[in-house]
Amino acid sequence: MKLLGVISGVICAFGLAAQTPPPSAAQTPPSSILANFDKVVIMVGDEKITAGQLEQIIDALPEQSRVRARGANKREFAEQVIRMKLMAQEARKRKLDQKSAVKVQVQLQVDNALANALYQELAADTKIDEATERKYYDEHKGDFEQARARHILIRMKGSPVPVAAGKPDLTEEESLAKTKELRAKLIAGADFAAMAKTESDDSGSGANGGDLGTFGRGRMVPEFDQIAFTLPVGQISEPVKTRFGYHLIKVEQRDAKTFDELKPEIEKRLRPDMAKKSLDDMRKSAQVTLDESYFAAPAPPAPAAPAAK
Repeated sequence: MKLLGVISGVICAFGLAAQTPPPSAAQTPPSSILANFDKVVIMVGDEKITAGQLEQIIDALPEQSRVRARGANKREFAEQVIRMKLMAQEARKRKLDQKSAVKVQVQLQVDNALANALYQELAADTKIDEATERKYYDEHKGDFEQARARHILIRMKGSPVPVAAGKPDLTEEESLAKTKELRAKLIAGADFAAMAKTESDDSGSGANGGDLGTFGRGRMVPEFDQIAFTLPVGQISEPVKTRFGYHLIKVEQRDAKTFDELKPEIEKRLRPDMAKKSLDDMRKSAQVTLDESYFAAPAPPAPAAPAAK
C-alpha cells in the first residue's frame, strides 16, 4: 500500500517516493539515533525536527531509499526535507492550505497514512494458528525444496554464452551430438567434475567442476529447473536444451527444510494475506453505497450510418 503524502513532491525529486514499508521491512534506527532521539537536528524558521522525527520521515520511504537517506545521501536528504518545510511554510503564509482542492488532498493523505498504519497493525498483530501454517507448508512444500547440482554446458550457435577461445561455434545438431558423446563417457565411468573442467562452456561453474551450489526452485531457467527437481539424486540427465545450449545435469543432493525450520518464513509469507483477508472482511461488513449510474461504463458509440449512394 502506497502512502500518498508525508514527503511526496519535492522529495520525489530526490528519488525517494514516499511509501509505507511492509511490516517485515521495518528498520531499527542506528544506536546513535536512539541515543539522541529528542535532539533537534534541523531548524526551519521556528519549526524543529528532532532526530526521532527525521527517522519517522525516513521510515516512510522505500527500503532502498531508506538505506541511502541513512547513509551516503544523509546530508542531501536533509536539504530536501528543509526545502519541503520551507515550501510548506510559505504555502501556509499564502493561505494555500485554505483552498478547497488542497484540503481534499491533505485529507486524502491523512486517510491514506491512517490506512497504512492500520494495515501494518493488522499484519503485525494478526494471530496465525499452527494449523494454518501447517496447511500452507503442506501445500507449498515444493517451494522450499533445494537442490545441489553440477552441470556441463555445450553451447550452440545463438547462445548468449560467448564462444571460448580455440573452440568451434557449434550448430545445435553438433552441440547435441557432442553432449550425447560426453554423456556416454560419463555413464561408462568418467568423472563428472573433471569433464566439466575441460569441456563445459560455462566457464564459471566449469572451473569448479560444474558445481552450481545449492539453489531453490525457480532460480534456474524452466527447462533446467524441471530436471533439477525431478531427476533422481546421483543420476546423469539426458541432454537438456535451454537457450544457452545443451546441458548434462547431475543432482548431488535435494532436500526440503522441516516445518519447524520454516515456521518463521511461513508466518512472514502469511501475514500480508491475513491482513488482506481482514480488510476484505471489513469491506463486506461495511455500509457502503455507490451510485451505480455514475460509475457505470459508458455506452459504446453507435455504429456510423452507411454512406448514401
